[in-house]
Amino acid sequence: MVPCSAPRVSPRLRAAIERVHGDDVRIAEVCRRVGVEADSLGLPRPSYETIRRLVHEMTAGRGEPGTLEVVAGVAIRARPPAALVDHLAGIAVPRR
Repeated sequence: MVPCSAPRVSPRLRAAIERVHGDDVRIAEVCRRVGVEADSLGLPRPSYETIRRLVHEMTAGRGEPGTLEVVAGVAIRARPPAALVDHLAGIAVPRR
């Protein structure tokens, strides 16, 4: 039997990926757990590559902002100019 693969990931499975993924959970384990949930919901299992891509997209929004985001924040006066200096000096600038 050939397993079917999902062309799109259901919002319920995206929520499961967010719920299951943590700093100490490897992507392979996320894939296994989401696959079990997909089976229980009667949905096609997303591929490992799809889950890996979604996990990376979800975690990209965490952590420190990029230089462009800091510059834009200073330009629209959402951040003080010192935030750019701190960012360039390697001092952590919080995400807004």
